[in-house]
Amino acid sequence: MKNLIVALVFGISIFGLPGTAVSQTQKIGYISFDELIGSMPEAEKASAELQEYQAALQQQGATYYKELNELDSLFAKDSASMNKATKELKRNDMIALYQKVQGWQQTMQQMLEEKKSALLGPIQKKAVENVKLVAKEAGYAYVLEAGSLLVTPPADDLLPLVKKKMGIKEPVAKPAGPAVKPAAGK
Repeated sequence: MKNLIVALVFGISIFGLPGTAVSQTQKIGYISFDELIGSMPEAEKASAELQEYQAALQQQGATYYKELNELDSLFAKDSASMNKATKELKRNDMIALYQKVQGWQQTMQQMLEEKKSALLGPIQKKAVENVKLVAKEAGYAYVLEAGSLLVTPPADDLLPLVKKKMGIKEPVAKPAGPAVKPAAGK
């Protein structure tokens, strides 16, 4: 009797209870999030704004480098005529500016990431909300990121449905040139 109970518990733990195989009845979909966000008009505007911001940051870095080079040249030229206290002050100014230039790259990356998050966060949120809405309306229990899994059960691509829901038009494909038929054998 004890062996029968152990076998029954073991069987249930391996095979589950009858009727619990819900994954066979639930719909599974997938979507390429990058493609969805890339097709959103807001993303194009955010990308342009981000590039403009990055260019401004790089220009500021270039200004720091130019200022450091000018200060270095001036110090090299005038240091012979400076007294010890003035040399020390100028040297300290150069060290402070050098440290600012060295830290600028890291500061720039941090500022760029913050701006990217501020610009793309609302766009990503809108995309997620629309994916959830379409999944609910179409009866999908699971929606997977298209590129994140190597093997999946049969699933549907939700990208066209989400784009339709968001009012994103598909780009019109260019018509192919006239088909060339092979010449008949002579």
